[in-house]
Amino acid sequence: MNLRDTVVDAVSRYRRAALLVAGAGAAALGLALGYKYLLRPEKRVRVGVVAQIFIHPLKSGKAQPVARADVHKMGLRSGDAQDRHWLLVTDDGHMVTARQEPRLVLVSLTCHGGQVVLNGPDMEELRFPVRQPGNRVVDCRVFGADVQGRDCGEEASRWFARYLGPEKPLRLVHYEPHMKPRRSADSEPVFPRTETVAYPDVAPVMLLSAASVEDLSSRMEKPVTVERFRPNIVISECEPFAEDSWEELQIGSVRLRRVMSCGRCLLTTVDPETGIISRKEPLDTLKSYRQCDPAQKHIYKASPLFGQLHAVKQTGALQVGDEVYQISR
Repeated sequence: MNLRDTVVDAVSRYRRAALLVAGAGAAALGLALGYKYLLRPEKRVRVGVVAQIFIHPLKSGKAQPVARADVHKMGLRSGDAQDRHWLLVTDDGHMVTARQEPRLVLVSLTCHGGQVVLNGPDMEELRFPVRQPGNRVVDCRVFGADVQGRDCGEEASRWFARYLGPEKPLRLVHYEPHMKPRRSADSEPVFPRTETVAYPDVAPVMLLSAASVEDLSSRMEKPVTVERFRPNIVISECEPFAEDSWEELQIGSVRLRRVMSCGRCLLTTVDPETGIISRKEPLDTLKSYRQCDPAQKHIYKASPLFGQLHAVKQTGALQVGDEVYQISR
């Protein structure tokens, strides 16, 4: 090897060594920064208190207030009653909600001692087992997505026919843990593909502050109650719409992560005390001051925003009176 080749080879070796050292240094720096972030202590700031907890076992049915709830990946649960795990469907499996049948908001579905209990205005109480493994599994459609449900039987179907009218043959179905769920991202792409729900519109948890409801009521001739907006968790001791900025929350042993705001629809115009739909308020008032940022029109379109939709980052239990902490690093 001549002198020139020797010099070129030496320079080449030096460059390779320098690149390896630089690469190792960059990797070490990246790891150090990553560890620094991961090990950075969490900051917990108290932002409110849990004032109310609601479970809506029947989609569009009457809210069931509870003092304590277990929070699972697919929503809140108290005993056998799990949020939005019962659904009314047509004979061909399409969902029926208070958008089509406003009087559904007056139907109470509760669970006691392994029995489902149905009650409604001027109706005799009906009881049947929560678990009916011999009944058929129905393929259902919720907002165009496929999901399953166990048919709750003929007596339940006849009960709803008496309540809503015999010309509307409907079936009550129950979602069971082993069944095919819906992916939240199929309805709202901002949700991770791993998030699933049974019969909720899109999210397992909806959170709202009492102050936001009070703010809305102050702008209307007739005040509204929090039940009209069908939240799971109601927070007090905070400013109106403070919940819009809470990205991650710790409540009891539960960790929640905000995914998006709740775009409001015609269902808010159904009075939860009368079952009458106005098709006007409070939706019109909300539209006057709760529109999304123009950059988010592709997500929310013309729907006003009221309340926040959360995914469950860590399961656990929460109860009325629990302090609510915003988490940051």
